[in-house]
Amino acid sequence: MDDCPIIIGAGLAGLMAALHLAPELVLVLSAAPLGEQAASGWAQGGLAAAIGADDSTERHLADTLAAGAGLCDAAVARRIVEAGPALVEELAGLGARFDRDAQGRIGLGLEAGHGRRRIVHAAGDASGREMLRAVIAAVRRTPSITVWEGVRATRLIMRDGAVAGVLALPAEGGGARVLRSSRVVVATGGLGGLYQHSTNPAGALGGGLMLAARAGAALADLEFVQFHPTALDVGPAGDRQKAHVPMPLVSEAVRGEGAVLVDEAGVRFMAGEARWPRAELEPRDIVSRAVWARMEAGHRVFLDARAALGARFATRFPGITAACLAAGVDPAVMPIPIRPAAHYHMGGIAVDADCRSTLPGLWAAGEAACTGLHGANRLASNSLLEAAVTGRIVAESVAGVPAGRAAPVAVVGETPVADVAPVRAILSRYAGVLRDADGLAAAAAALSALPAGSDPAALGLMMVVAMRRREESRGGHTRTDYPQARAGLARRITLTLDEARGLARPVPAGALARPAL
Repeated sequence: MDDCPIIIGAGLAGLMAALHLAPELVLVLSAAPLGEQAASGWAQGGLAAAIGADDSTERHLADTLAAGAGLCDAAVARRIVEAGPALVEELAGLGARFDRDAQGRIGLGLEAGHGRRRIVHAAGDASGREMLRAVIAAVRRTPSITVWEGVRATRLIMRDGAVAGVLALPAEGGGARVLRSSRVVVATGGLGGLYQHSTNPAGALGGGLMLAARAGAALADLEFVQFHPTALDVGPAGDRQKAHVPMPLVSEAVRGEGAVLVDEAGVRFMAGEARWPRAELEPRDIVSRAVWARMEAGHRVFLDARAALGARFATRFPGITAACLAAGVDPAVMPIPIRPAAHYHMGGIAVDADCRSTLPGLWAAGEAACTGLHGANRLASNSLLEAAVTGRIVAESVAGVPAGRAAPVAVVGETPVADVAPVRAILSRYAGVLRDADGLAAAAAALSALPAGSDPAALGLMMVVAMRRREESRGGHTRTDYPQARAGLARRITLTLDEARGLARPVPAGALARPAL
């Protein structure tokens, strides 16, 4: 398999890329057993596709662009949104069992930011898991795809400024292996695990982004972290100071079915406000800020589905019901305690329309890539859509590049496993739902003091530098010292690791004075 394409990551994006590369030989590296740690499998809400009789790709595109707050790449967004209906048919053809009505028509849910019911579900609130199950089964049936499970990519190997392979480390030991390839795809997911409160799998630490960054690739839109407004706020919160404890997610679809946000006194604080005409169905960044503000004012916040769903909750959302009951909450008769938690990263490895990075021989797909679809704020359920569609786009692009000639390569040492706890504490304190210049300066200083070889610290530093550079509030990035969007900043901010380190130098005294508003 010398110089066959190598795909790092085995979520929906990576596996769809592998399927679309068939019958060409391809190697997939999966740090965990297939299906166990892929964020795609954790997605509850579903997949957005304009297949309803009252819907169109133009409407879906308009909602996507509106949520993206002026930073979406409209051409990329159109390409991905237009692929939605065919993707639903493709996944169904692979065996995905979508929820259907008595007439056999696919049922469609409503989520925040969408003007139509267009969310395709499977098994109620197990949409991602069902789609991933079907795709994994298809991969296992495809003889040209080899999957190495329990193998972690630790470095990209470079030769003459281009990607020449991957240094891979098997979990069972035996030493690192040099895998030669001039065509490498990063599809490793996001970085929500860098925060103490997160809905992401334990391995979501942005490792794929740092593979690219340490090789010299540019990253983009790192400041845009989406906090899901309704993570289940129960369990061992104190343990998150030491280890990543993923928070169960209470899907957007629950609000789509009529659940409302209330505080401990039962006050529905998002209703009747002119600034929130859609109340709880505003885009995620708006709802997260509203929930955060209520918590900062000393209140607890709950999602109340009793009137909207009541006894039907368990049938419509069996997975969420199980998570709630395990925490001692019966959502049929009790309000669900919630809080914002890091959920999705709109930024990632900077790629072009064909998912090529700034490094020859390196592509990226899914959440690890910054494609331009999401802009400053991802529209609900566009993530599975992007993952699957960019998997196909990557495959088409990779297939159009001939295999390189195997040659000796320079091999660098593997990345040491770093302590992520200090990074979680720093980012959660200074780079959460709300940020300001003083806090970001403190974060940059604290992250710079951590070991330089730490991937979490290096990526955290790049994020903080990007947050400092964007002196405005837009989408998932809110600066309390710059509360308005600025027209001149309606553009992508890209960074390399070396640039970020240079920009993280101490700020001169007096430079942090807040602007007059």
